[in-house]
Amino acid sequence: MFFVAVMLLQRLCVGQMNINEILEKTIPGLGYELVDVEISPAKIVRVFIDKQCGVTIEDCENVSDHLSKLFLVEEIEYNRLEISSPGVERPLKKIEDFIRFNGQIVKIKLRELINEQKVYQGKIITVEGNIIKLALEKDEILTIDFNNLVRSRLVYDFRADLKSHKKTKSA
Repeated sequence: MFFVAVMLLQRLCVGQMNINEILEKTIPGLGYELVDVEISPAKIVRVFIDKQCGVTIEDCENVSDHLSKLFLVEEIEYNRLEISSPGVERPLKKIEDFIRFNGQIVKIKLRELINEQKVYQGKIITVEGNIIKLALEKDEILTIDFNNLVRSRLVYDFRADLKSHKKTKSA
């Protein structure tokens, strides 16, 4: 029984690696950024895409149509394909994401403790090489190595968005 479970897990990992490689080559050619890929044990493939001005339903439809045909040609088995935007609180997976979203508020989780803490929220102020500096509350600056990150995502600032909408309406 254990052997069968290990074989199934190995097959899913190999399949996911192949899908990741295919998506990393294909998605940018369609004009999108590949943000993330999730593959469930039920063979549900979730692909998160983004582009500079945001993702529309039509974008998701186009990518879905293209990938459906590509997966057929590449003989990739799946039960369902889901294409989505990463949302306003998108994950930051690459150092380039931190560069792109410089000045934005992020929430991060670290592998190793810094100041007896693993979770921080702050504004990205600089990115140099693999070193990211965040401005925290009380004028503190946190310097972290990208390789120490477990997870990171943007934090949507509802208050700032509300203020910008009020300014737009009054203009």
